[in-house]
Amino acid sequence: MKKKIFIDGKAGTTGLRIYERLSARADADILSLPDELRKDPESRAQAIKDADVAFLCLPDAAAREAVALAGDADTVIIDASTAHRTAEGWTYGFPELGKENAAAVAASRRIAVPGCHASGFVALVAPLVKAGVLPADTRLVCHSLTGYSGGGKSMIEQYRTSDGALRAPRQYGLGQAHKHLPEMVKISGVTTAPAFCPVVCDFYSGMEVTVPLFVQDLAEGCGAEDVKDVYRKLYDGEVVFYRENCDEDGFLSAGAWSDTDAMEISVHGNDERILLTARYDNLGKGASGAAVECMNLALGLPATYGLELKRKA
Repeated sequence: MKKKIFIDGKAGTTGLRIYERLSARADADILSLPDELRKDPESRAQAIKDADVAFLCLPDAAAREAVALAGDADTVIIDASTAHRTAEGWTYGFPELGKENAAAVAASRRIAVPGCHASGFVALVAPLVKAGVLPADTRLVCHSLTGYSGGGKSMIEQYRTSDGALRAPRQYGLGQAHKHLPEMVKISGVTTAPAFCPVVCDFYSGMEVTVPLFVQDLAEGCGAEDVKDVYRKLYDGEVVFYRENCDEDGFLSAGAWSDTDAMEISVHGNDERILLTARYDNLGKGASGAAVECMNLALGLPATYGLELKRKA
């Protein structure tokens, strides 16, 4: 039987990608509202309640409004905004953090899709803190390179019409108040927000998140091999996986996993300093791919159903 799907905010970058993915699936019946009713509260409320799954691809305030409109409806609500990622009663949609996390996503009716930058940081840091390899009070730095599509339609248009003026990478979030920081702290289990350095670059999609560490920052007696061992044991699936020696002749491309829903975890460095790195697509595992994966689990389907997990040549 087809599942009824409603995408509130279908016109945005993430909403469009979810729509494109699901419109090709035989098990999905996408509910639509005419343009004149897309922002009508009563129409939106009814569509959410009629749906088996409702995706919220909206600004934070509109996402909160949509949840209020839904009330206690049994609809699975998957919110791609920042609004509910640290909220009580919401499940953080990163099932690869462990079997209990995957089970929680599968059982939940209120799921928050992780932020694009936060996805990489959480994937790298949370397992180490949980395993006791990285003390929770370690002060961290996080560098994150992203394609410009993460900035939505306005930034996409800006880059496409800039005539090369935006070719150089641009660091932002300079005031250290980036909206992903609260979830990066809460979900990873660290006690202090990292010094966060996001950089937008002149390519459409892709992401590379790096957390540099001195080996002496690790728990007593732990080294790079202990870090790798945590990742090897946890990330052995098709969506998120650990890889050794994944550089390209000494380089790591932030666009290597563009157009996929996969995430590659790796560790580089030496006996004194190591680099924890996650590479993925900011629109894939960093947004719409993660949302569809959460939907699959909530509907009792394999997590990988309909996902694109193979790296392009």
